[in-house]
Amino acid sequence: MIRKNDYPVLEFDDDKDSVVNPFKWNLEPFSTDKLIITFFPEVIKDLQEAGQLELERHFGGENPVDIYRFKAQPDVMITLGYVGCPACAGNLEVFAACGAKKVVFCGGGGVLDKNIKVGQLLVVEGAIRDEGFSYRYIEPSRYIYTDKNIIKKITSYLDQHQISYLTGLTWTTDAMFRETRALVEQRKAEGAKIVEMEQAGCIAIAQYRNFDYGAIIYGGDDVSQDEWDTRSWDKRKGIRYNLVMLCKELVGEI
Repeated sequence: MIRKNDYPVLEFDDDKDSVVNPFKWNLEPFSTDKLIITFFPEVIKDLQEAGQLELERHFGGENPVDIYRFKAQPDVMITLGYVGCPACAGNLEVFAACGAKKVVFCGGGGVLDKNIKVGQLLVVEGAIRDEGFSYRYIEPSRYIYTDKNIIKKITSYLDQHQISYLTGLTWTTDAMFRETRALVEQRKAEGAKIVEMEQAGCIAIAQYRNFDYGAIIYGGDDVSQDEWDTRSWDKRKGIRYNLVMLCKELVGEI
């Protein structure tokens, strides 16, 4: 039943069926249920060139997606995420229909506090839902939260291996060019540490399709000041490679 609202994004339909539903497509199951979604294309390229990956599945179409397996750890897959909830979380629903049950996301995001250094890891506790995708899966709310048991497993592993991290919320927005000074300050006051474009949607899919999901995002560019500072966040090859390798271990822990 649709709950009517003056604003379409807030009209929630609790009908579990849909016209286009990947769970009705009888997709061939993946060979494993563990998956890393990363936003670091150069890491995947380096792993390919080093002969460490083999193709698990190719999804064709206008926005093709490749899923790879680690040769030395074939129970773990990895894929490159697309920007934004409709692309990234939409693909994640297809992956869930293929049997993905344990998913770890790793990417970078803009810090809302200049004291968060480049490369500082944030274990995502939840997201402020400033987008539209998640509202089609989980009824309207200001926040959406990662499963606490998953957060505990991730943080316990990081503690055990003496890896520094923060915990907190992200601000998920569709509009990267509308991160105004007032909105940055408001989201920061609400507890968001990083702004990004996928977490509310990915968490919503995990809740809706009932699988394990966790995310680590590293501090990248700085949007907390009057002038945007890229901090060369996307050139930090060592940080990005190490984070993927960390997630390769974490996905077996959740």
